[in-house]
This record gives sequence, C-alpha cells and structure tokens, in this order.
Amino acid sequence: MAIGPVQLLVLGFKHPNFHGEIIAELERLKKSDTVRVIDALAVYKTPEGELEAEHLSNLTPEEAVEIGSKIGALIGLGFEGEEGAEAGFEKGGELAAEDGVRVFDQQEWDVLAEIPNDTAAALLLIEHHWAVPLRDAIFRAGGFRLADGFISPLDLVGIGLIAAEEAKELHDLETAGKAG
Repeated sequence: MAIGPVQLLVLGFKHPNFHGEIIAELERLKKSDTVRVIDALAVYKTPEGELEAEHLSNLTPEEAVEIGSKIGALIGLGFEGEEGAEAGFEKGGELAAEDGVRVFDQQEWDVLAEIPNDTAAALLLIEHHWAVPLRDAIFRAGGFRLADGFISPLDLVGIGLIAAEEAKELHDLETAGKAG
C-alpha cells in the first residue's frame, strides 16, 4: 500500500475552547478516506517557555512508548524529558537513514520554537489519501515535487481569486493567535 503525501500541521490555540468539532471533522475526513491522522500531539508552552506534551491516541501508555511518537521523531520531542527528546530525534533519523531518507533538522524548521509561550498547540501528522492517485500520475509522467506550501488569503486577492474583504477575514482567522 502506497502512503500518501504526509503533512505536519502545527495549530496554535491561545485559549483553547474545544467542543469536539476538530475531532469530528478529522473523523469525517477519515471515513471519506480523504486523510488519515498518523500521529497527534497536544503541546502546551508555559509562560516561562517550558513544554508539556501529551500524545493523542487510543494507544495504551505501554504501546505509545513501544511505538513512539512519529511527530516526536520528526521534531526531536520525546516524552521522557530531554533524554527522550534526543532519543526520539535520533531514532527517527536512524530509521530514515536506513531507507536513505534525510529528515529535516532543527535548523530547517524549529517547530517547537514557533509555539508562543503561554499557548497550546496541536501537532497533527496527516496522510493525504486523496493525493495518492495524483502523485502517482505525476510520477508516471516523469514529474516530481519541487516545493509546496499554503498560500495566504491576502495573496489570493492579487490574482483575483477572492475579494479583499474576504481575504482579510480569512487572514485574520488564520493568524488570530500570532499577535501579542
């Protein structure tokens, strides 16, 4: 079975107000075979910058330790303090190296540094099932990914895709937690 393109989403929450909507939407996407959540972490950064993390899954604590956190391996975050963080990052790098893959390092994207103090974050490692046939068709045609990224709603105004008012509303929603 081919794995679809995988994306790490880091979502910030100044004052989380969860009512199950996010989980319900992820379940809907899973049922429609659009995405699969490979791993999920909840992280809280204290006002002093200390991290508290909780693995979000239906695994027992023993299974979670045995399997480990895929996100932790990617970003160097472990569940046994600093030693666990180093072990998680090293294990992820070792597994990737065995397959000839170079994972990104802290200089490329320091995910944890981007989480503001006194803020909660959800880190979701998502597989995009919908993209497998497209990716495979591109590969068969001799193509390959050069880059990717989300486009800001403000940039969509310049190409006439949405109105300035709508773009500002979307931009404000997307970045509400970043300001002070």
